[in-house]
Amino acid sequence: MTSSSPSRVKRALLSVSDKQGIVALAKTLTSLGIEIVSTGGTRKALDAEGVQTIDISELTGFPEIMDGRVKTLHPKVHGGLLGVRDNPAHKSAMKINSIPRIDLLVVNLYPFEETVKGGADYATAIENIDIGGPAMIRAAAKNHAGVTVVVDPEDYEMVTAHLKAEGEVPLTERQRLAAKAFARTANYDAAISRWFADTLDYDEVPYRSFSGKLREVMRYGENPHQWAGFYQDGSERPGVATAEQVQGKALSYNNINDTDAAFELVSEFDPAENAAVAIIKHANPCGVAVADDTLSAYKAALKCDPVSAYGGIVAVNREIDADLAKAIIEVFTEVIIAPSATPAALAVFEGKKNLRLLLTGGLADAKAEGLMVKSVAGGLLVQARDARNVDDCEIEVVTKRAPSDQEMADLKLAAKVAKHVKSNTIVYVKNGATVGIGAGQMSRVDSARIAAIKAQDAAEAAGETESLAKGSVVASDAFFPFADGLMAAVEAGATAVIQPGGSIRDDVVIEAADKADIAMIFTGMRHFRH
Repeated sequence: MTSSSPSRVKRALLSVSDKQGIVALAKTLTSLGIEIVSTGGTRKALDAEGVQTIDISELTGFPEIMDGRVKTLHPKVHGGLLGVRDNPAHKSAMKINSIPRIDLLVVNLYPFEETVKGGADYATAIENIDIGGPAMIRAAAKNHAGVTVVVDPEDYEMVTAHLKAEGEVPLTERQRLAAKAFARTANYDAAISRWFADTLDYDEVPYRSFSGKLREVMRYGENPHQWAGFYQDGSERPGVATAEQVQGKALSYNNINDTDAAFELVSEFDPAENAAVAIIKHANPCGVAVADDTLSAYKAALKCDPVSAYGGIVAVNREIDADLAKAIIEVFTEVIIAPSATPAALAVFEGKKNLRLLLTGGLADAKAEGLMVKSVAGGLLVQARDARNVDDCEIEVVTKRAPSDQEMADLKLAAKVAKHVKSNTIVYVKNGATVGIGAGQMSRVDSARIAAIKAQDAAEAAGETESLAKGSVVASDAFFPFADGLMAAVEAGATAVIQPGGSIRDDVVIEAADKADIAMIFTGMRHFRH
């Protein structure tokens, strides 16, 4: 391109909060004869390294005022960014008003997200809302036909390579940088609006913004013909999005979805009280157990449905040791997720190169507030996280017989598991482990029967003649509308039931439970999961 090209870079404006790579960039720009205009802290950092710059006040003829709140909001800045290079009227206006072109804008914003993550008070958070930065970014991005806008230090190398070779950045790259710039300001504004809504407890805010940063592009989505990407929302809550992948091939869309389901489930259990293991297949648990140690919990969870466990996801709420690692790799497993693993366990897993191992550094806060978003045709469904469980309920014994201590412990486990199973849900538990799970059926009675079949299959796989459901307890994620679902569980061998209650036929269901001499408790809390 010739020097008359409207996109050739002669002047750059640098104003960054994140100083990563800015000195090297500025030195390269200077070596190419590009004039640098800069602001405040950025200029100080460049001056300290001997990079010659022009202060923004020299460009505007106006001082920075109001503690830096007003410094770039000026016609000489925005005119220099927005003036269409080959528009005669724009060129005339720039000449008459002595507005110099700004060909390259490098800006990253006040660290609002990091500030609020650090627990800043209201006033500090407000002061970290950038105004001038987003305005400049949007101006430059709109005028990308003549201006290059850079909001990410990762793009410095690409930009300087083009400047060295061609004196400008190609239009295709300027377009991509503009798209990235608008995405960044949208993400920034979304973070601010979410913070306001959360801080003010303003759930009904008329406009909701949801955003994230692309972590990786997946090979495909649920099926090979679907595009998919994995975005992080900036939350520090331990989980799949924040975990370190220690080994194994890249996670698929389905891997991430299932691993998230597994880790959320085991995070319901306090590791100081019990070791908990969940084995997940297609986002539903096929075995969950608690025990004094992780190996015992894993063996009990595996016993529930060893067939479905093949190719599944294993989540653990404690550190994985070598004994547990050896047991897990005996069964083909796609992903393992846990807070940590011992060096000896890591050595065991190294022999399975394709096995994905994720370490989170801690458990997710099962009681954390937040929003869940689901897309529907033409809109979004948004709801608060289901951040409560049976421990938060005032349970009520509604039958003549009360549960024994063992039954009560198993009932609470069954209820916590049922919360994480697709509705309609029936979960059988005995001695700290699931023995049968019925998920996602249109009829609750069918879920009860399927769970009973699973319990019989598990018994046969273990070489036992009596169904594992015999002497178990059962949890339902919602009330029994009729007594038939309850009686299916009783016929399978259940001796106690936990359910929300609330049906117009509760009296009929309670009467059936009393006739069967089983214990039943109501929680008053439903856990539909669709």
